[in-house]
Amino acid sequence: GRMKIAVIDPRCSKTAARAWKWLPVEPVNGVPAIAMALIGWIIDNGRHDAQYLANTNKAAAREDNEPTWSQAAWLVKINPDGTSGQYLRASDLGRPIETRTKKDGSTWPFDAFVAKSGDDYATFDPNDETTPIEGDLFVDTTVNGIAVKSVLQIIYDASKVRTFDQWCDLAGIRSSDLNEIAKEFTSHGKKAVADLHRGVSQHTSGFYNVTAWYTVNALIGNIGWQGGLCKATTWNYTGNLPGKPFDVTKQYAGGIKAWGVNIIRHSAVYDQSTLFEGYPAKRTWYPFSTDIYQEVIPSIGDQYPYPIKALLLYMGSPVYALPSGHTLIEILRDTAKLPLFIASDITVGETSMFADYIFPDTTYLERWEFPGAHPSVSPKVFPIRQPAVAPLVGKVTVFGEEMAMNLEALILAMAEKLALPGYGDNVFGPGRHMRREEDLYLRMVANVAFGDKPDGSDRVPPADAEEIRIFEASRRHLPKTVFDAQRWKQVVGAENWPYVVYVLNRGGRFQSYADAYKDYRLTNAYDKMVGLYFENLVTTKNSITGKPYHPHGDFIPGPTDCAGNIIRDREAGYEMTLITYKYITQTKSRTGGNYWLSAVYPENFVEISTHDLRRLGLRNGDKVRAVSATNPEGVWDLGNGTRIPMVGKVKGIEGIRPGVAAFSLGHGHWAQGATSMEIDGVAVQVDQRRARGFHANAAMRVDPVLRNTTLSDVVGGSAVFYQSQIKLVKVD
Repeated sequence: GRMKIAVIDPRCSKTAARAWKWLPVEPVNGVPAIAMALIGWIIDNGRHDAQYLANTNKAAAREDNEPTWSQAAWLVKINPDGTSGQYLRASDLGRPIETRTKKDGSTWPFDAFVAKSGDDYATFDPNDETTPIEGDLFVDTTVNGIAVKSVLQIIYDASKVRTFDQWCDLAGIRSSDLNEIAKEFTSHGKKAVADLHRGVSQHTSGFYNVTAWYTVNALIGNIGWQGGLCKATTWNYTGNLPGKPFDVTKQYAGGIKAWGVNIIRHSAVYDQSTLFEGYPAKRTWYPFSTDIYQEVIPSIGDQYPYPIKALLLYMGSPVYALPSGHTLIEILRDTAKLPLFIASDITVGETSMFADYIFPDTTYLERWEFPGAHPSVSPKVFPIRQPAVAPLVGKVTVFGEEMAMNLEALILAMAEKLALPGYGDNVFGPGRHMRREEDLYLRMVANVAFGDKPDGSDRVPPADAEEIRIFEASRRHLPKTVFDAQRWKQVVGAENWPYVVYVLNRGGRFQSYADAYKDYRLTNAYDKMVGLYFENLVTTKNSITGKPYHPHGDFIPGPTDCAGNIIRDREAGYEMTLITYKYITQTKSRTGGNYWLSAVYPENFVEISTHDLRRLGLRNGDKVRAVSATNPEGVWDLGNGTRIPMVGKVKGIEGIRPGVAAFSLGHGHWAQGATSMEIDGVAVQVDQRRARGFHANAAMRVDPVLRNTTLSDVVGGSAVFYQSQIKLVKVD
């Protein structure tokens, strides 16, 4: 009863309904506006943690008993046009560049960073553990003829582009509410946190939104402290640490290695590649990101940076799940651009329906899974999902072993057929084979059980004879193709077996809550520098514009296309902002056939405010079609003559901001048994329950430059779910 939660969301979620305050924010640009308002308020009112922020390196942080430090006091060179550039370095002050020696004996030059401390300028190494350096937080001066500002000064200046009240007006909230939240947030030392998820990142400025909100956390120095910001922490399962029983990373030693540019051009700089042909590039490159899911199929469609011959899709259903997923259908149907499309799926889904071959897969209760941790969980955890029921799929023999048909069997079978290295006999050492899925997964469990200390001092306790008996007896219903105690024991060895059983009996390994904290600090603290200003963004050019990226968290208005042009659909009459959310009984794409869950919430709705309901002359239950600038007909065109209208029943509610239309994901299917099909001459019976409801991702904005994908975060984060404008048209 002592904790206060404030929720910033255009829709009153279940969390917001139980919160101290709910701010029904304007969804297009309101989220970063609130962050910038808070940054300015905290600094103006002296509520920032000046002692924490002054630390420039690890030694200074350790001297103050801080688990992290930041770049707040680092000096940055200011360009003649007023934009911020690279960090000021020792050489800019005429001081020598140091020579550092690596562990292998080679040397490299180190040009130290600079902070202002009173009348002096101190140079430092951010990772130095012996010489603490603190710096002034607010610096705007000239040194050696070079205009410089401190990082915190740059961020503060960005927050003062508008007044506090102006930021609140832009966000569509009352300034009195945010003022009260700001006071509360800064009244508990480090025991407060701004937690954020997809509603912050899924904008065209998502990276900058997230960084701005993390800057809010950094201002009160809460990172690594009890009640503050934590990070995801999990046990090492690959075994590439000293002492671990199985190093599974050596599976591919001497085998196939990745090379060249990825199809989605991640972790690669356009103008440093052999594909550089001037600006703009044909599609966006993402040098700072690793997973741009929405780019895979559109890049195949544009055959950029190269054409491909085959695609293997697992688990995902991008046609259904992605904003503007309808744009992918034409590409998936084009055999000139995609000669071979293979899917591993538990059903004939909205994406796998376009595949040449669909291989069966096991579903969640029938298979292994290692989901890891999440950055909202402070203890060190490693959940492990393992087969609990016999698979409903058929059996197949691979490497002489009988197993259930699933993704792993498919991969193993292809490896056997192609004689790929890293599969078959003696892969992990003499007698250590890779012929079945558990040959990998059980060894991963053994690594988790061993712990992360070389001497095994944090190993789990071994299961005793009674626990092992219970373990085996509780799995007696599983066929030997799934569970064979003797075979499993042989995979990990008799010594490791009791520890593996201990972990599997508990569904993974979970640090106790009490052990996650010590002396008001997180035992799993970040323990590194907190990035507030990113010099590599300044020194890297955007592949479309040819200009440097913006280097810090800030308010970047949107939505924009990939070239940075503002999209003005609202001015064209598309007055409603479309947002999505997940109802607790539904996932994005695969729970439509779960009748226990569907019975709870059989149909979703187009949810709008009661104010908009009256304004549009609608009544609850009226059918409306969602149309947009890039889908004016409001349909899903499957390319085979079938056109599915984006029509749903409208529902007026009080808990949503006027001007916003929301729908929950998981309904409105046209595959997964929702429409008729024939398999091997047998007609599959249609169940209209699976087709009920509304799915409007095809109304979401298509990028006008790329034309075959949704809007995306400019730096390379999420696809954009929250900045599309639509109209709702009544259907008679």
